[in-house]
Amino acid sequence: MLSRPPERAQLWFSERLEPAFSRVAVWSASGAQVDRGDTRVDTDDPKQLSVTLRALEPGTYTVRYRVVSVDGHVVEAAFSFTIKPAR
Repeated sequence: MLSRPPERAQLWFSERLEPAFSRVAVWSASGAQVDRGDTRVDTDDPKQLSVTLRALEPGTYTVRYRVVSVDGHVVEAAFSFTIKPAR
């Protein structure tokens, strides 16, 4: 539960990621993609994957990712977060 919308979705992993094969996307409850499609693996921290988000309204969002680590392991999963309405 977040009190304000994030500017980026950032994920950290235990192994370095293969940038060409690692993706993350964020979806609204209505099924609209709300990220800017600029997935990147951080060059200073190759275990970090992120994507810029559009301005998000209060509600629930789903983060879906698929990554390949440098040792060849594939991980694909999703999780949700909620932005609380302003009081």
